[in-house]
Amino acid sequence: MTVTDSTRSAAARSNVQARPSGFFRDLWTIAMRAIRAVPREPEAFLPALFIPAFFFTVNVGALQDLTEAIPGAGDFSYKNFQLPTAIIFAVTGISRATALVTDIQTGYFDRLLLSPVRRLPLLLGLMVSDFMLVIALCIPVMILGLFVGVSFGTGVLGVLLFILIGALWGLAFTGFPYAIALKTANPGAVASSFLLFFPFAFLTSSTVPLENLTPWMRAIARVNPITYVLEGMRSLLSEGWQWGEIGKALLAIAILGTISQTMAMLALRGRLAKN
Repeated sequence: MTVTDSTRSAAARSNVQARPSGFFRDLWTIAMRAIRAVPREPEAFLPALFIPAFFFTVNVGALQDLTEAIPGAGDFSYKNFQLPTAIIFAVTGISRATALVTDIQTGYFDRLLLSPVRRLPLLLGLMVSDFMLVIALCIPVMILGLFVGVSFGTGVLGVLLFILIGALWGLAFTGFPYAIALKTANPGAVASSFLLFFPFAFLTSSTVPLENLTPWMRAIARVNPITYVLEGMRSLLSEGWQWGEIGKALLAIAILGTISQTMAMLALRGRLAKN
């Protein structure tokens, strides 16, 4: 090979650029990386199993006899009533937002931006992993409920829809920690995002039925989206399909998800502009 041929070959190699893969390929790659990291960080998901199981056990043990003895309660089951609350506590705030902060601080996020990966999957891939994780978290809590006697009047399809509603709620909430992570790159700020949920979790029918709340508490609960998610999930534990309650739950999730995911997307745009 002549010097000229060698020069031309080197110039050709220098002009070779990585070709971008498809959108779904990027999405799947980011999601799988996040999922593989989950077992290495048990502290990120074990509290999400312990806390709802603890509250479910304690609340049922302390309030079951009291609530079921209320005049007119009929065949009211406090175990059935409390299981949706336990699921909501299990799935809310579960996200890879802290890992995203670590990627930003270590420069890995910047290196991804230098690659041909599409920008939207950088966030959506993490949310896909979150969705799979919250489904996995629902199952042990469900097993605990079934073990103590919770029954589904809507059968197997009701069980699947119950898990799906819980997972969709968890996914809808993830927009808030991701928005904070992208905006601040501060792990402490991300950890505090759960405080957005915590007060509202108790300003609703989480421990006693809506009609048994005091008037001022009932008024707040009626504008709290968690109320409608809980009522929709509880309807699946009764006999028959109450599509009105299920529809309200899905609408509440859609409204919250639109707000939180819009905030996350705007924060991603701001992070990309900064880089």
